[in-house]
Amino acid sequence: MSLLITDECINCDVCEPECPNGAITQGAEIYEITPHKCTECVGHYDTPQCVEVCPIDCIIPDPDVRESKAELMHKYEILTTKS
Repeated sequence: MSLLITDECINCDVCEPECPNGAITQGAEIYEITPHKCTECVGHYDTPQCVEVCPIDCIIPDPDVRESKAELMHKYEILTTKS
């Protein structure tokens, strides 16, 4: 599944540069994760890098976007394949 940044985000700026897919951007009030770009770092790393660096643990699985590891890998392959 994709990840979600909760409203506990303090805009510390550490998660955005860690995302290998460019899925994290500054939103109107907090950082946001674009679900169609988030692979939970599958294909890049063993664990989601944004979760690893977040100092307040405000990044959680998105309950509205449930995906298996196989689906996340497929998404990774689509995102990293240049046409």
